[in-house]
Amino acid sequence: MFKILTLNNIRVGGLDRLPRDKYEIASEMSSPDAILLRSFNMSEMEIPTSLKAVGRAGAGVNNIPVAKLSAMGIPVFNTPGANANAVKELVVAGMLLSARNLGTAFEFTRKLSGTDAEINEIVEAQKKSFVGIELAGRTLGVVGLGAIGVRVANAALAMGMRVIGHDPHITVTNAWALQAEVKNMPSVSELLAQCDFVTFHVPLSTETKHLLDARRLGKSRPGITILNFSRAAIVDEQAVSDAILSGKVRAYVCDFPSNLLSNHERVITLPHLGASTEEAEENCAVMVVDQIKDFLEQGTIRNTVNFPDMSLPRNGGHRLMVANSNIPHMIERISAAVSKEDLNIVDMLNRSRGEVACTLVDVERPVPRSVIDEISKIEGVLRARVLS
Repeated sequence: MFKILTLNNIRVGGLDRLPRDKYEIASEMSSPDAILLRSFNMSEMEIPTSLKAVGRAGAGVNNIPVAKLSAMGIPVFNTPGANANAVKELVVAGMLLSARNLGTAFEFTRKLSGTDAEINEIVEAQKKSFVGIELAGRTLGVVGLGAIGVRVANAALAMGMRVIGHDPHITVTNAWALQAEVKNMPSVSELLAQCDFVTFHVPLSTETKHLLDARRLGKSRPGITILNFSRAAIVDEQAVSDAILSGKVRAYVCDFPSNLLSNHERVITLPHLGASTEEAEENCAVMVVDQIKDFLEQGTIRNTVNFPDMSLPRNGGHRLMVANSNIPHMIERISAAVSKEDLNIVDMLNRSRGEVACTLVDVERPVPRSVIDEISKIEGVLRARVLS
């Protein structure tokens, strides 16, 4: 019986994919085999020694101590692309809200009073205050061409916008999905100099913190509109606030309210709604649950931020899994420990990613505890377990 600890509400459509005769699921439990979460901050959490995997129903993992878990041989799964359409639609909505001054226009109409005739007269007299711009013909810059960025770029093209993008790490899959009309820019600064709107879709890291700062804003096209539905710290809020006051920036639309931004008329903040659709939450839950289930039962790894992808078809027999530091001679040492117990290896797979490597070993008969104990003593082994 596997024990699954949920640190946030996870959609039932995902949890129902775990058969109750094999899985116990609870929001409070001791010795969990896996943790499922969305926004819960695990940074100060004591990691149970029983833990084998962490799964986030979402893409970003800055609320999870990835380095600490990696050192313990624990993979961190996420769900890239599961909420991509939801975020894409909100980015498009953000462009429309800012371009047509819909936020201030809505607030204006809410405060109207009088007869219908009087209201109509006021509206006709004041509507010129809310004259906006059209998106068609404008240039959108997309920084980060992953699952979300590609969808945003393609949607903007469909609305008649010119689209330029920057992503030195774009994958082959996303490059194929990106429409050919999107022009590649060699740097963020060169992109900013050409666009009327810019949207960021990159993970938060030491390299991307304040990716948009005062220096880069100084190189941007005057009157630019900035959209940030990635992470708050991607954009230097103080620099953007100053640029709005100076007139350099036309508007800032983001998913991260703050005291600094709350009083700006040219700022639209939303309460972290990027992935807040029924469909996105369901997609994320199903995806992360399937990944955790496959890992616990088969040792299959896909969509982690710290472990290599790996999948080895099972042809009967018995399987053990080893996570270890990516150092020389590990495969021969693991094989020797298995052979020492006179176990015949029928199949094996080894994959590595950065400082971590994983090995799946299939043998003909049940793996005795002594084999796991022997492997666990090998220098560099982080974790070893038998998969029934």
